[in-house]
Amino acid sequence: MALIGWHTHPVGYSHKESDMPRKHATTVSLSLLLTFPGLIAMGAATFAQAEGETLAFAVVSEAPKDKAQVTAKVSINDAVSDMKLLASETILNNLIWKKIEVCHAMRLEGYKSPEGFQIVTVRVIDAGMLPMSLQSFAGDCLIKKAIEITPLRD
Repeated sequence: MALIGWHTHPVGYSHKESDMPRKHATTVSLSLLLTFPGLIAMGAATFAQAEGETLAFAVVSEAPKDKAQVTAKVSINDAVSDMKLLASETILNNLIWKKIEVCHAMRLEGYKSPEGFQIVTVRVIDAGMLPMSLQSFAGDCLIKKAIEITPLRD
């Protein structure tokens, strides 16, 4: 057995410097081949979810009389409009929704319809987390609420 390169194994395989880049390229290629289908599946799932549901932010503009239909200023893609928030049974049973009142800021996911915005998920957020298109309305609403309610508490 002749020494070729760095080391020689008894079976005749040698680790030459020229073998290293090929081995590394094979390992990287194999890793990418195994990872790629998983990334495609994750991307398809994200696209399917993004295609159906719409992200919206809302501030309750009137004291809710009927919790199934709450009037709010809603921002979808930074376009603000007055809408009814339509709550399903699941949302109506949610503790957050039971405590909803004027000036509450929310992050919503759901579907825009001619009747309003059908809610799938709701999270109450701080007014500072709202898009800029709703922050001035939320601030004005909170000031108005403070002026109206504070004198009644003394």
